[in-house]
Formats: sequence, structure tokens, C-alpha cells
Amino acid sequence: MTTKKATIKDVAREAKVSIASVSRVLNGLGGVTADTQEAVRQAAARLHYVPDSAARSLITGRTHTIGAVLPDLYGEFFSELIRGIDLAARARGLHLLVSSSHDGVEDAAAAVRAMRGRVDGLIVLSQFVDQAFLEKNLPADLPAVLLDSPVDNPRYPAINIDNDAGAQAMVGHLLDVGHASVAFITGPSGNFDAQQREKGYRAAMAAHAPHMPLNIIAGDFTEESGYRAGRELLAQRPRPQAVFAANDMMAVGCLYAFKEAGLDVPGDIALAGFDDILIARYVTPALSTVRVSITDLGKSALLLLTGLMEGKAHTSPATRTLGCDVVVRDSCGAHQTDVATINPSRAG
Repeated sequence: MTTKKATIKDVAREAKVSIASVSRVLNGLGGVTADTQEAVRQAAARLHYVPDSAARSLITGRTHTIGAVLPDLYGEFFSELIRGIDLAARARGLHLLVSSSHDGVEDAAAAVRAMRGRVDGLIVLSQFVDQAFLEKNLPADLPAVLLDSPVDNPRYPAINIDNDAGAQAMVGHLLDVGHASVAFITGPSGNFDAQQREKGYRAAMAAHAPHMPLNIIAGDFTEESGYRAGRELLAQRPRPQAVFAANDMMAVGCLYAFKEAGLDVPGDIALAGFDDILIARYVTPALSTVRVSITDLGKSALLLLTGLMEGKAHTSPATRTLGCDVVVRDSCGAHQTDVATINPSRAG
């Protein structure tokens, strides 16, 4: 037997108030007494009333939903990022709609356009997004926050990780503990994070080991590319004394290649990554890495977005930068556990 769904009229009848009063209470519009609010909420609870979200949106002009367009939904980095956004959204009574854009610029454009009319604000992380892309695909009245983006425009505030400083600090650490030659496994071509981390590697080598040739191996942020890079490094003569991967996923793949070949890490070769995903501390040896507070990155993006949605003016600078920490574990050969805070080059 199907139970008839309660309507707003039923709630009004149960609470002994007008339909307009029920609407004002359920949509948070005010203008009713505390007693009326309580009566409406109790009546709605007794009747198990669920508001019609489409009708509610027509009344309020808001969907109470925010969107997130990410390059991919696979891997610990993105799951933690989504978790951070969702935790902050739910605390503010908002729902989260997520889409990916990993198949190219047209896919990214389709993902952004699909959000129009469905969300009150948008968080975007995509290597395909530049100012021209945003102006073409994003409605002028839709608040948006960018993550890890080179776009520098107050209309599109961004929150970035200090990838450059983090990479410089890790390479400096590897050189300081006695590894004269450091190889670097890059991220995907065109990816802003990957570019900044390679920039940091190059700067640190120029500053601390200017006579040592650069040793850069292609990667794409996946475990498989880290494994392939590890195999390529194994064939080098002489082998580098340390390897710095542009993210932890590649470092884990590289570690497997080294272990498969019978090398001891860090005895034969040291290894470090970037991001400090959860698995980094549970592999053997535990992975030295650059810690990014991924969940906090998501929460910060949501807080900035809700401020824009509420009409709060965004203050300069257009880009906020989150600092990160070097986490020293067993894989780099330092034989100690330590955390060194890196001050971001631009205030957040």
C-alpha cells in the first residue's frame, strides 16, 4: 500500500497556520513568531513532510546545492578534497553535486555548463580552465572559486597550494641529508600543480646543487607512471641517490619498482613524494612527503564560496596560498621523524 505524500497544505492544516506561514518557516524567510516556527516544524516532522526542492527553488531562487568540477574522482587526493568540501557544505545545510572533467577541455566545459541552474555556487579544479574558458562557460551571476589555478582575477578567487616552496623544501632536505643527486618524476603536462612542483625542483637544484645535472622523468600522477619511471631510473648508470615524485601515488608506484628489483629503500636509493595521502604512512618504508591539508583545502574553498554566495565582497589578493609541511619518514634516509613548516610565499 502506497502512503500519500504529505503536502504543504497538510502541514498548514496540522499546524493550524496559513500556507504562507509554512512556506516562510521552511524557507527560512522570517516574519513569523517563534511559536509559529515551532508549530510548523513539529507538524512537518509528524507528517514526515519533505519539501519539493524544485518548487522551493522557484520560491527562493536558490537550490541550496553547490557544485564541484574536478579533473577526476579517483584516488585519495580527490576523495579527501570532496570530503572536505562536503563536510563544510553539510554544516551549512548545503548539498554537493560533483562532476569530473578528465577527458579534455570540451568535457570540462560540458561539466561546468551542466551545473548551470542546478547550483548556487561552483568550485572548479581543472587544468583546462583559464579566464577565457570561464568567461565563455560560466554565467556572470554564478559565484565560483578556483582551486590550484594560474588565473589571477578578483572575479574568480582562487586557493592554491604552495607547490613551489614545498618542492624546494623537500629537494633541499634530500640534498641536506647527503643525497648528492636527486631525480624528479613530473606530473601531467599542462597541470598547474605539476608545473609548480617541477619549478620548485629546478630552483632547489640550481640553488643547492648547481653543478649536478637535472634528472627529470615523465609521469602523470598515477601509480602506473610512477612504476614506469622507477624502472627507467633503475636502468640509469649511475643511478640517482634520491628520487622525488611530484605526488605520493607515483612515489608508491616507484617504490614497488625498486622493491621488485631488490633495492633497499632508503639504503640503496632514497624516495619522497608530495601530498601526504593516507597510504603514505602505511607503506614500507613509510614515505617521506610534502604534507598538504587536503581536507582543509576543500573546507576553505567552500567557506570562500559561501561568502561569495551571501554577497560578501571578495578582498584582495585574488589568490590565497596554503602553506605545506615537509614530513620526514623512513624512505628518505634521514632516520628521524620530523615536521618542518614551510611558510607560503604569498599570504593566505
